[in-house]
Amino acid sequence: MDSKYEALFTPWKIGNVEIKNRIVLCPMGGTSLFGWMEPNHFDEEAAKFFLERAKNNVGLIIPGIAPIKDSIGGRWLYKNKKMFKQLKEFMDEIHKTGAKLFVQLTAGMGRSWAITDPLVMLHNSPILRTIAKPILDVTYQSASPSELPSRWSDKVTCREITLKEINEIIDAFAKTAALCKEAGVDGVEVHAVHEGYLLDQFTLRYTNRRTDKYGGSFENRYRFPVEIVKAIKGACGDDFPVSLRYSVESKVKDFCYGALPGEEYSEIGRDMEESERAAKYLQDAGYDMLNADNGTYDSWYWAHPPMYMPLNCNLEDVAHIKKFVDIPVVCAGRMDPAVGAQAVADGRIDGVGVARQFLSDGQWITKLIEERLEDIRPCICCHTGCFNMTHYKGVANDQSIHDAGHISRCALNPETMQSKKYKIEKAKKSKKVAVIGGGIGGMEAAIVCAKRGHSVTLYEKDSQLGGVFIAAAAPSFKEKDRDLIAWYNREIKKYPIEIKLGTKIDDISALDADEIIVATGSVANKIPVKGIEKGIEAVDFLLGEKEVGENVAIIGGGLTGCEIAYELYLQGKKPTIVEMKNDLIAVTGICLANTSFLRDFFKTNNVPVYLETSLTEIHDDGVTVTGKDKKSFKIDADSVILSTGYKPNPLAKKSRHVHVVGDASKVGNLRTVIWQAWDVAMKL
Repeated sequence: MDSKYEALFTPWKIGNVEIKNRIVLCPMGGTSLFGWMEPNHFDEEAAKFFLERAKNNVGLIIPGIAPIKDSIGGRWLYKNKKMFKQLKEFMDEIHKTGAKLFVQLTAGMGRSWAITDPLVMLHNSPILRTIAKPILDVTYQSASPSELPSRWSDKVTCREITLKEINEIIDAFAKTAALCKEAGVDGVEVHAVHEGYLLDQFTLRYTNRRTDKYGGSFENRYRFPVEIVKAIKGACGDDFPVSLRYSVESKVKDFCYGALPGEEYSEIGRDMEESERAAKYLQDAGYDMLNADNGTYDSWYWAHPPMYMPLNCNLEDVAHIKKFVDIPVVCAGRMDPAVGAQAVADGRIDGVGVARQFLSDGQWITKLIEERLEDIRPCICCHTGCFNMTHYKGVANDQSIHDAGHISRCALNPETMQSKKYKIEKAKKSKKVAVIGGGIGGMEAAIVCAKRGHSVTLYEKDSQLGGVFIAAAAPSFKEKDRDLIAWYNREIKKYPIEIKLGTKIDDISALDADEIIVATGSVANKIPVKGIEKGIEAVDFLLGEKEVGENVAIIGGGLTGCEIAYELYLQGKKPTIVEMKNDLIAVTGICLANTSFLRDFFKTNNVPVYLETSLTEIHDDGVTVTGKDKKSFKIDADSVILSTGYKPNPLAKKSRHVHVVGDASKVGNLRTVIWQAWDVAMKL
């Protein structure tokens, strides 16, 4: 192992519990050992996920949130005794690996509950709400410290939680923690004075307007999490560790409007001065560790950093808060292992929190120890598999029911949390498989087929593998995307796959193959407007084939158009976005943490955005557009970039022995491309 990582592999203690190394698998929604959206039960898929990572050298595991009251059915967690017996058997297996495990328990989500449009209707209909209450009590799920607007829907007002409900929650924490202790769990984590969830909403001035003992003063606002830890200690003893998920700063300027890295702003949530006091206060109340980062759902990109956020984005704030406590402090948020190791060595933090990297590659710690860093499949912070809760103007959480119940999967690694559906099994008969297209979908299909024992030939018309993802990975902030392309280029060479670069296939009938996989991607849409030839295709710009001037109009405010505008701004240019829809990135499948960063960035930096506006004509010096009011006007621009979407470009149609995958089948994202490649390759 490289000496720069040695500090990560030193022991430390949380209370009296010794952890073998400094790497903490942080909690992720969807990885609860007690189920997620289903009635509470012992979740075997999550258990398998954690046991595999325990065997691969993680020090401390903290599964995803377990609501102390069942989301579906309303049963208190502590009443399911069978589940805790299964948990005990699981803990015996975890301890054989040398890892430790804390169970994270949550009081609830309050206004941050990711309500969907159907649930909005349920929430606002007294009759439907009453009928559904025994199954799903929507007003309980979103109950907040005070009457507050939902983060996800401007049509929902969250009611104030009652004193009776608060007392029931405190009691349930104690009873559930006691059962966890009996099951051999090493500690519990209270969720959370963090990320704008229910307990955090109690502590924050802008979300707590109560006038009883849980509102007003500092002590009153922090009373709820204090009473919870005291109740747990009373039930489990002072030696049973209790961690707290904690946001150092809220990074919030207003409801649904966060602060960007490095920005000077007025904090309406928890600022650093209050955090210094709060951290010490919570420690003195009985908490044994702070599992820390920043942000709330109003500034979600701090707690769920997309690729636009800097590496180690929370480290300075978390390291600062450690100065005010004596208990261990863990830092999470795009943590680089080398930087984290140095921070541990310098005594600035005690543990390095990592989450989504464990989804994309569960063996990454083992590979780091064995100095095989090039074999680690990188997490690219896309959130399309693990946390694709989507929100845009007029729509609440635009997420399918299936996705809502199965988050914490991985766009890049279909086997994650889906081991029964996606798995490598040897083919009954080895076949000759031709894969046409060397983009991500083609490479993934070729690798899976080769793993299954097929003889694979991959044809790529260009001189390198990567396809359109090479362009997608071009912006300066896409370093992890570029790492992924490099990983694929190395990974594919591990298998007996014949790769024919610079080979364009026009006629599939000439191929010597039993099965043909078409992965030829998509082509840009051509919009019928005057002067369209003066525009620059997004791919041409991203690949550096066309240069642009100082003032650039981007036609299309989807993800690609917004990322181009962001990149242009970083380059010192002046972008303007023109979008036909009523919001930027108004599509399903893209996480609010990602989209809210871009929307907040453009708003904060006064980047012109014209919504519900269509392109009419491109001129040499700008564009003419038409607004919602049907009035046309001109936007001056030196260059015009077209980002108006794509359409499938299959070389051949699907048939019995011809299979079309990825964007050649239906334009989507990396998740749809990779998962579909598996869907096809597993059946051959």
